[in-house]
Order: sequence, then C-alpha cells, then structure tokens
Amino acid sequence: MNSYNNIKNTQNNQPGYLDKGLSQPLSAPKDELLLVEDLSVAFVQYQKGLKQRNLEVICDLDVSVKSGEIVAVVGSSGSGKSLLAHAILGILPSNAKVSGTISYNGEALTVERQKLLRGNQISLIPQSVNYLDPLMRVGQQVQNTIKTKDAKAVQEQLFKRYHLSEAAGVLYPFQLSGGMARRVLVATAVSGGARLIIADEPTPGLHPEVVAETLSHLKELASQGCGVMMITHDIEAAMKIADRIAVFYAGTTLELAPIEDFKDRGEALRHPYTKALWMALPENDFKPIPGFQPTPADLPSGCLFEPRCQLRTAECSADRPEMRDLRGGKVRCIHAT
Repeated sequence: MNSYNNIKNTQNNQPGYLDKGLSQPLSAPKDELLLVEDLSVAFVQYQKGLKQRNLEVICDLDVSVKSGEIVAVVGSSGSGKSLLAHAILGILPSNAKVSGTISYNGEALTVERQKLLRGNQISLIPQSVNYLDPLMRVGQQVQNTIKTKDAKAVQEQLFKRYHLSEAAGVLYPFQLSGGMARRVLVATAVSGGARLIIADEPTPGLHPEVVAETLSHLKELASQGCGVMMITHDIEAAMKIADRIAVFYAGTTLELAPIEDFKDRGEALRHPYTKALWMALPENDFKPIPGFQPTPADLPSGCLFEPRCQLRTAECSADRPEMRDLRGGKVRCIHAT
C-alpha cells in the first residue's frame, strides 16, 4: 500500500468482519470520544493442510480517549498497539475475528460507520512516509482527501498552518525533508476535519527538532478539541504531551495512568510491569526487565506478566485478572494497591 489515501478505501468491498463480535456500548460516558472495552482480535490461520486455528493477538484490551485529550499507548513490539489502531479504523485483514466494544462518540463503531468516518472524523497519521504516493505531488495528495469544491484553497491553508511553503505543494515525497514529510502527513490527516487522530509511532528515527515539532502539532490538535491517540515506544516523548498513558503488554492493557504518576521511583504507578518499564529508562535505574514478552501462540493461562513478575503468587497463574479502577487510574493486577 503506497498511498495514505488507500487506507480510507481498504476493505470497502470486504465482509463486515467487525459485525461478527462487536457489541453495542452499554453506557458510554458522553465525554468519551473513543471507548474500547474488552477488545479481542484473533486471526484464522491454516496448519498442516486444512486444519485451522485462531491465533489471539489482542485479548480483553481497554482504552479510551476524550475530546481534547492525548492518550499515549506504550509497550514493546508485539504488544498490540498498531493492531488496535487498525481495528479502530477497520483496516484489519479479512481473516481477523474481532469481539468486544469499540464506540465512537457514544455509538458502536460498525463497519458502515468506519467507512463513513475513516479519513474524515477519524484519521491516521501513519508512522512511515511511504504512505505518501511517490508518483503524486504532495499538494495534490492532500487535495484528494478534501471533499469540498475549494480543495486547493483548503490545502494551501493547511500548508500555511504547518509551515509548508506554496512551492512545497508541487514537490514529490522523495524531495521532502523528514520534517516536511511528517507535516504533510499531519495536514493529510486533519484535512477532513477529524475529531479523533491516531498517530502511529510519529517520532522514531527523527531529529530531535523534528520530534519536538511533531509533538507540538499533536498538542495543538488536542488544544483545538481533537482526541489524540499517540502510539509510541518512547515514554519520554509521551510524557512531554500526554494526559494519560496506556501500558500494553502481550495484547492487553495492564494499566491506564495519568501522566502525573510517572515520577520519582514510580511509587504512584500501579502495575509491576509499568513500574519496571519506568525504572528501565536511562534517567532512572536503567535496569532491564528479566525475561521476554510471550508470543500470541504461547500465552500464560493466568496473568500475562506473571512469568516475569517478582510479585507473582500461585493465584496469579490461575486466572487473568480483570481491569479495575484504582487511585485515579486502572490496573490489571490482583496485587496492585
């Protein structure tokens, strides 16, 4: 997929896989722009001929984003961060089985609503500039996402807003600097008047000045009332702009914590993994977490972090703990106090 524009058209002719398991939200709070509850995603795979198995890569995942809020989703590779974004947008492969609840603005995000809202009210800022069409001038690419008659005028206004010159509009993606390409991606994402922005790994490999600029753009969008989900490996970058941080591990949410809790020795944090992740940063103890994140094919029967947790007991391996409210946040751990 070379063009970001193609994201909005993905699966338009595919079966409504989201209808198979997603349920209506029971009582979505009015201030929740996005609400994801008990989300599970499995992929149907063939083994040894016609034998099938369901490989569950996301299980019982919870996260929410309010209007005007930035929620950073952090976790190691394979923890389900980008798959969550694809589930929200409705661009998972056709062999995906999805269950749980995804609601937008208080209503279930069905396949029909995803087609209607994707690229308009819900937009993606992809992590790679390869989503830009290499054979099309970037100004035209942005114009193609604008559905009004004055698309060129709107594109020029967006370029001014993101400090892109008029001349930049006639350039091809390979002629842009990293910072310029990132600004074009942001302009494309907001061209339809999006209220929910999903930024997938917006900062890795960029110069510190470009990182600061990118974070500033996300902060500006939130200040204008957009809800922003920032998917990232970089806790330090997330802390500069996020209101809350959702910590993912092996396809589920272990903790949702306000940004104020990420301080000192992590005493205010709730989950052992979150605390270990915090203390592994260079400015803290720089202490690695022993062991490895389990693969979807080899998940523990109980708490997913249990094999690596220093607080584990026999009860931890019996059942997966439920997400619960605790001290102004949420945590999935029976030992959290």
